[in-house]
Amino acid sequence: QVYLAESGGGLVQAGDSLTLSCAASGRTFSSLVMGWFRQAPGKEREFVSTISWSGSSTYSTDSVKGRFTISRDNAKNTLYLQMNNLTPEDTATYYCAASTFGGAGSIYFDPRRYEYWGQGTEVTVSS
Repeated sequence: QVYLAESGGGLVQAGDSLTLSCAASGRTFSSLVMGWFRQAPGKEREFVSTISWSGSSTYSTDSVKGRFTISRDNAKNTLYLQMNNLTPEDTATYYCAASTFGGAGSIYFDPRRYEYWGQGTEVTVSS
C-alpha cells in the first residue's frame, strides 16, 4: 500500500508560480514511478508529468512543457511539481499518483498504470 498526500495548491494570478508537493509513505519511494495528473471542472482527468525512479527520465504533456517541472527527492519521499507562468487554463485539482509497475527507467502517462492516488490539491489561477 502507498499513501499519497498532496499539498501546495491555492489561488494565484496568471503569470505566478506555485510548487506542489506529494508526500509518500508505505512503500519504498525510490522504486515507484510517479506522476502528476489534473482534472479541471467538468473535464476528464488528464496527464501532466511523470518521472522515473531516480528522476533521470521525465515526460510532460505539451501544454505544460517549458513551464512545469517534475522532480523528486527520494531521501524525503516527496514528489514535486514546480509550475511557472500559470494561466487560467491550469486551473484544476492536481493529483499525484504512484505506480509499482515497470523498472528503473519506466515512466507512464497512462493513468491506468498507476495504482495509488492522492486526494488532490486545488489550483486556481485567476486572470
